[in-house]
Amino acid sequence: MESMAAGVRFAANCTLLFTELPLLQRAAAARAAGFTAVEFWWPWPDRPVPADHDVDAFVGSVRDAGVRLIALNLFGGDLAGPDCGVASIPGRSSQPLDSLDVAVAIGAELGVGAFNALYGNRVDTVTTDRQDELAVETLATAAEAVSAIGATVLLEPVSGPKPYPLRTAADVLTVLDRVTATGRGNTGLLADLYHLATNGDDVARVIETCVDRIAHVQIADSPGRGQPGTGTLDLAAHLASLQRLGYDGWVALEYNPTGTTLDSLGWLPRGRRAADPPTGAR
Repeated sequence: MESMAAGVRFAANCTLLFTELPLLQRAAAARAAGFTAVEFWWPWPDRPVPADHDVDAFVGSVRDAGVRLIALNLFGGDLAGPDCGVASIPGRSSQPLDSLDVAVAIGAELGVGAFNALYGNRVDTVTTDRQDELAVETLATAAEAVSAIGATVLLEPVSGPKPYPLRTAADVLTVLDRVTATGRGNTGLLADLYHLATNGDDVARVIETCVDRIAHVQIADSPGRGQPGTGTLDLAAHLASLQRLGYDGWVALEYNPTGTTLDSLGWLPRGRRAADPPTGAR
């Protein structure tokens, strides 16, 4: 697997990796494992607006670890439970917006360049058209807010049994085109290669035709969502295609390790885990 690492800027998703440790110790564990960049889901899945001391503790854990926080989810509900974001759900779409002040403050402190806003499941209490309108409004407001620190709002296809409507890259781009039409251009496709493959999208074709819209990449093997080498997805070829076509952004390891996190990193030599220095950290 070493060839897959050549020239790629890898980051560790510290919500799924290093779960052997409490959340506030994971950035340091990633640095100890050789990473210089990390990403997290929203650290407080039970609340859009955490207490100031909780935010300070999180920011301190990343800054003190000496890593760069390159991406952060906006509040999306209980992603490990019934939720898959809330941006399109009446009565809840204000929650990711409620998290924006905190998210932007974290971003300004740590140099975050991307914020993932999950769309939300379909609900029976309102038409799909109304949900889609609501999501576009929410995403446009989020994009306006994060533009203050030069950041981008991400949107991704997601797999699994939840009634999440964005399953392909084309589904996401349709929404992003509507957001762009509102005047907000700082949005991009989060190409999670595991979700795309699991949903039956043609990953190679997505890369070939959409590379200019891809703002962030996440990887896990498919099937199973384990580390590279545990499934059949040709991640090496896909990452090579991304590089050949000019993608020079981050590739985040967002997988469920089989065994310990450190054992699961055997495919990626330690010397290939470090990327850019944490220039955004202060």
